[in-house]
Parts: sequence; C-alpha cells; structure tokens
Amino acid sequence: MNGKCELCGRNHTELTIHHLTPREEGGSHLPTALLCKPCHKQIHAMYSNKELAVRMYTIGLLQDDEEIKKYIKWIRKQPPQKLVKTRKSKQK
Repeated sequence: MNGKCELCGRNHTELTIHHLTPREEGGSHLPTALLCKPCHKQIHAMYSNKELAVRMYTIGLLQDDEEIKKYIKWIRKQPPQKLVKTRKSKQK
C-alpha cells in the first residue's frame, strides 16, 4: 500500500501499519498509524516497545521527541524510493 506517511509526511511511499501502543504491550486493538518503512524501522531501532507504550503512543508524541525530530528533518529530504539505513540508538 502506498500513500503519505503519518510521521514524516512524505508522499508516494510504501506504508506499514505501526501499532502506536506495541502489540506486546497490549496494543493489538488500539489505534495504529500508517508509516513509511524507514520511519517505522527507525522508531523501533531507537526505542524499546515498553518506552513506546509509555512515552510515545501518539503521532504527536513521536513528532515531539527530539531524536525523532532530527530524523524527520533528514528523511523529508530523501526521495521516497531511496533505500535508507536504519541507525540503532545507543540508548536502547
């Protein structure tokens, strides 16, 4: 499925379903967001499922995070078809 990423706002990207509260933290039937693959992978590389469930369970909270803000600023400049490497956080 292609469309607009709810996190970075890029258009014409392949989208994946991100559980705003991870499934392993009880989010199976809670709200989801459509994210491009690079954004989805980067979120899970940077933060544990527990941290996502407690601190970043909405798109707004994700977008307000300083590290994710830096990533969004960078990814918006990349063409949708570009293969992007995921960087793991030193904190995770």
